[in-house]
Amino acid sequence: MNEFFSVSHLQAGYGSRPVVQDVSFSVGAGELLGVLGANGCGKTTLLKAVCGILPHQGSCQLDGRPLEPMTPRQLARCCSYIPQRSGISIDISVLDVVLMGFNPWLGLLERPTAEMRDKACSALARVGLAGREQDNYLHLSEGQKQLCMLARTLTAGGSLLLLDEPESALDFRYRYRMLELLRRWTGQKQRAAVVTLHDASLALNYCDRLLILSQGRASALLTPAADSPEQMEKALSSVYGSISLARCKTRSGRTQLVMLKEEDPQEDCMP
Repeated sequence: MNEFFSVSHLQAGYGSRPVVQDVSFSVGAGELLGVLGANGCGKTTLLKAVCGILPHQGSCQLDGRPLEPMTPRQLARCCSYIPQRSGISIDISVLDVVLMGFNPWLGLLERPTAEMRDKACSALARVGLAGREQDNYLHLSEGQKQLCMLARTLTAGGSLLLLDEPESALDFRYRYRMLELLRRWTGQKQRAAVVTLHDASLALNYCDRLLILSQGRASALLTPAADSPEQMEKALSSVYGSISLARCKTRSGRTQLVMLKEEDPQEDCMP
């Protein structure tokens, strides 16, 4: 695999408490890497460290360039991060939120161009928010806010996306729509995405590879299209307990992985 984005021996945490320890992985150009793990295993910490929000040890390289020496503006031009919550708490239009994606490319007091506005409107249409450009962002549902933030990221022009459980507030239909958009985005030019996911079914069927985190460490790296269900069951059981995987086909003939929860004697003994 031609490495496009790589993380080597990453360690990060809060104060003196390490959360992510000695994590290494790489992502090829055009790949979508999913990150799975139990609550508190370090998924969010990993993404925050990569995008420079948290100080860390180790190194991150994108297309041969180390990220650590970059200024925040330089980093924002090549790397976009979508947290679980946007942090926006003021009245602002949906269109203006998307136009924020162009800020790293604009000078002080420089306003977005007409071309940028057209691109922002096009991105909103792609995520299903056409006609909502002038709506108040704060009046959107949590799922619609996530779609708006995705639209902002799609316009930003970076080559690496980092998304923290972007599907968590979306309904069934839009969860799949978001992952389809991400796959389409990564398939263009020199791009890659790392996404932490709550929904294992999405991860198994849309991600090229899966990084499994356990207690802050990388416990497995899976390739759903190539690995056997038995191999993946063993790795995923560290997150989900006793499970079984099977390959089935949709009515259109597309093969998908289905994960089922099996009876776990240890869980039955819990009070």
